Amino acid sequence: MQLDLTPITAIGSADGRYRGKVAKLAPIVSEYGLMKFRVQVECEWFGALAALDGVGELPALSGSQSEALRAIHEGFSPADAERIKTLEAATNHDVKAVEYFVKERVSSIGGLAGRTEFVHFACTSEDINNLAHGLMLRQGRDVLLADMQRAVEAVDALAGEAAGLPMLARTHGQPASPTTLAKELRVFAERLARSRRSVAEVVLRGKINGAVGNFNAHVAAYPEVDWPAVSNAFVAGLGLDPNPLTTQIEPHDCIAELFHAIMRFNRVLLDFDRDAWAYIAIDYFGQRPVAGEVGSSTMPHKVNPIDFENSEGNLGIANALLSHMADKLPVSRWQRDLSDSTVLRNIGTALAHCIIACQATLKGVSRLSINRATIEADLDRNWEVLAEAVQTVMRKHGLEEPYERLKQATRGRRLDVRSYTDLLRRLDLPPAALESLRELTPTTYTGLADRLAKQRN
Repeated sequence: MQLDLTPITAIGSADGRYRGKVAKLAPIVSEYGLMKFRVQVECEWFGALAALDGVGELPALSGSQSEALRAIHEGFSPADAERIKTLEAATNHDVKAVEYFVKERVSSIGGLAGRTEFVHFACTSEDINNLAHGLMLRQGRDVLLADMQRAVEAVDALAGEAAGLPMLARTHGQPASPTTLAKELRVFAERLARSRRSVAEVVLRGKINGAVGNFNAHVAAYPEVDWPAVSNAFVAGLGLDPNPLTTQIEPHDCIAELFHAIMRFNRVLLDFDRDAWAYIAIDYFGQRPVAGEVGSSTMPHKVNPIDFENSEGNLGIANALLSHMADKLPVSRWQRDLSDSTVLRNIGTALAHCIIACQATLKGVSRLSINRATIEADLDRNWEVLAEAVQTVMRKHGLEEPYERLKQATRGRRLDVRSYTDLLRRLDLPPAALESLRELTPTTYTGLADRLAKQRN
């Protein structure tokens, strides 16, 4: 049975079940998007050649010619993409098909019919491809950065909602010195923000220097032109950083750097997802039920943390793809091999799963409610966490074996306010220190957590 391609029949979940979440990526990272960027590079290179004094056979373009040339890529349509696919069926070469398409369109511009051989002039396919992928990644990154920023702001807002709320910390899953919920959440907000900045700061590079990176054909045709300067200006004009020293391919090191930066953000988001899931499990967070939703097919009471679980799963898929691409893309046999081509076609899939994950986390956070009573009761059940403070004050006053004495009295035991007070009376503390420790409670033993939660780096 032959099925038409729809979100229901798509093989991959990014274009299937989650299509609505990533539709904004489609014009950028799809094959249509790649074609559009390739067409843009071909058109702008043609225009750049026409602007060179040393290329006399291609006169400077008039205003109307420049406008018509620009319209070829700015008005690029799905029908244009289908025309390229038709040409590719004959050429069996995707970039050559783009070249032929641009030639067709340029030939229809008044006065340029005899100049079409300057389309793709002195270019190897990789000149067009690396610049097209650079443009794709620059725009795709902008979409991803917007969702990353929303995730940062959501976690930060949740921290603001939790301001001033003491909370029992846990190390190794066991009760530990108290903290505040706001400070714990601010740790994640800061980590996410810092990781996002790393993604934004990666410099994307590009090259247009011919078949083996030496401008061989360029110099054969126009030896008097300063081709490295022309190349650098052209790449910079596209918004990319010129890479003057390459083989046939731009070596993709910057893509690997970008993907590693995205992976680091994803790892932090995954860490947050798992902590949020665990806080839900111990009832520190509740989840607002949505009318009509079902949590379990058999247990009617369930409200499951599915959004954080969905995010976790998609982050795993995204990082697996990003890791493979970051490992593979900088490695190519001699001048190049084509193994990078099929790998680069998965950029969109990897970015899509990143965005699906961010949106799932955002949805999960939006449904959280802070269970203050549970958090406060948990603190009140664990007065033994004050043992750290007691033995530290004993050290200050030179009392013998403070750690060992507190260990014997508290390790593996749960204290309440009465047993804690009884313990203090047996420790021979100076009166002022004894009074200070009597006033200490798990709720007030949070150090500088409130102050730290307000920090911005």
